Amino acid sequence: MDRPICFITGTSSGFGLLTTIEMAKEGYTVIATMRNLQKKTLLVEEIERAGLSEFIHIIQLDVTNHNSIKEVIQTTIEKYDRIDVLINNAGYAFGSFIEEMKMEELREQFETNFFGLVALTKEVIPHMRQSRNGTIVNMSSISGHFGFPALGAYASSKFAVEGFSESLRFELLPFGIKVVLIEPGSYRTDIWTKGFSGIKVNETSPYAAYKSKMFQVVEHIEENAQNPLEVAETIVQAVKNPNPPLRYPVGRAIKTQIKWKNIIPWKWLEKQVSKKILK
Repeated sequence: MDRPICFITGTSSGFGLLTTIEMAKEGYTVIATMRNLQKKTLLVEEIERAGLSEFIHIIQLDVTNHNSIKEVIQTTIEKYDRIDVLINNAGYAFGSFIEEMKMEELREQFETNFFGLVALTKEVIPHMRQSRNGTIVNMSSISGHFGFPALGAYASSKFAVEGFSESLRFELLPFGIKVVLIEPGSYRTDIWTKGFSGIKVNETSPYAAYKSKMFQVVEHIEENAQNPLEVAETIVQAVKNPNPPLRYPVGRAIKTQIKWKNIIPWKWLEKQVSKKILK
């Protein structure tokens, strides 16, 4: 029996790399894509270590290049005749205080985290709809529920992914296509370090004092971050579930934090954030 086909973006590191390996172990042929093939070394090493070279194929894809998306999906369909699972994982966190953020930086954040995800999804949907089967997994974040300071661009893009996925879930239900959101908390990946290291504030900036406090928060997050394999395993669980829920919050106390935001007064949240960062 042919192995089902899984198409994943952003596989050079982190959740994407781990999910590539886990999906191949679960019996999928995985099309593992990344923007820069020069960064494939770590993935190749893990593939060889797991003995999965036959089942994982690495190709170049920049999700901000919509013509490239069309070509890659067309090539994949021509070769395998279907895509059973799409995992939209490509993304990054851009750290900046909103007042000092350049508009092009905000647009770049959305091009990768949101518009690229939408463009790729739109290309895959017709093929899943034709077979009346498929699962679309969109990587969100705890930042899709909370707009943390200095992460306005990232949080906005993840809020957009949340709303898009809700609408898409309703639209595709009649065609047997499942849409799932994965919402990780803090894990041992480099997304937060890269995001906050990019914050640029000069000494005269009104936000200069905040930057050092933000780095202290990031250091604390890194010290207490969990094993990212948990997220990859949750994705596999969602894909294998014949009737998955829309949202999979993943991580220590994440479900509780999301519930709290919907219950407790906003003023209380402001006080908690201010204690840690803004004062």
